[in-house]
This record gives sequence, structure tokens and C-alpha cells, in this order.
Amino acid sequence: MKLLLVEDDPALAEYLVSGLSQGGHCVDHTSDGAQGLVLGLEGGYDGMIVDRMLPGMDGLSLVRSLRANEIHTPILLLTALADVDHRVEGLTAGADDYLCKPFAFSEL
Repeated sequence: MKLLLVEDDPALAEYLVSGLSQGGHCVDHTSDGAQGLVLGLEGGYDGMIVDRMLPGMDGLSLVRSLRANEIHTPILLLTALADVDHRVEGLTAGADDYLCKPFAFSEL
């Protein structure tokens, strides 16, 4: 599976890229939401993992922009914003799933 990871925490991004790569996935990573949009619009991904709080463009805006451009790739929002309103907002924006930090890698 080819995945796009948009995560600005360097340690978490390294952990995710390593774990996903060991699981046989090809992972492209960027720490900037605007760059994530550029990569996401290029297409070719089987899934995307997007943090909500990002520099350049926040995760919700990124998801909304991808959906507005007819990108239907499954998107998981991975974020520390865990209350019900945040989860509903993320799913309403177009994310397919929402996982709160901290999380177990097996859950991801």
C-alpha cells in the first residue's frame, strides 16, 4: 500500500514511517499541510494519515480541499483533539476515520 503521512511531530512521524514501512507499506511523509495538499492532489495514494494541527495548512482544510478536488482516497485524521465535537467536525470535513493520540500502533 502506498500511504501519505502528513505529521509535523518528528518523533511520531519517524515512528509511524518506520512501523508502516516494516509492515510492507510505502510511505511518503511531509510535515506541512500545504505540501500535503500538493502531494495528495498528485494522487496515487491508497490512503492518507493526516494530523489536524499542521503548519502551512491545518488538517481539516487539507481534507476539505482534497474532497473538493474529487480526491476520494481514504483519509484517517490522527490528532490530539479528542472530544466529540472535534471528531464530528473531522468526519464532517470528509475524513473516513478519526484516531486520537495517544494510540496503540495496532489500532492504527
